Amino acid sequence: MHALLGLTNLESTLGHPVAGASWEGFMIEQLLAAAPQAEASFYRTSHGAEADLVLDFRNGETWVVEIKRTSAPTVSKGFHQAAADVRAIRKLLVAPVAAPYPMRDGVEVMNPLTAAARVMGQP
Repeated sequence: MHALLGLTNLESTLGHPVAGASWEGFMIEQLLAAAPQAEASFYRTSHGAEADLVLDFRNGETWVVEIKRTSAPTVSKGFHQAAADVRAIRKLLVAPVAAPYPMRDGVEVMNPLTAAARVMGQP
């Protein structure tokens, strides 16, 4: 996609409107590769509830994942509604942050490497 858009370096990619969607797609691919034991989907309703990735693990746990390209990420009310709708027991917010930290309402903010390690650790 980047080549087709003529984005030949990091600067041109980060300055392009496709940067956020590109980051999200890449992160989803990486998390799916790290979690072959999970069934993956996304969740979106016409009322605004949305999760970028829903992981259903063999042990019956459901996790929701939101992916942001910013180092100061937040989640929307729709993300919390999506988590409630799918009965998620974990809510991950994956972003380019230095170290994991908790947010309110049980959201765990973490970088891509930490997120991949967490999903790999599931039975």
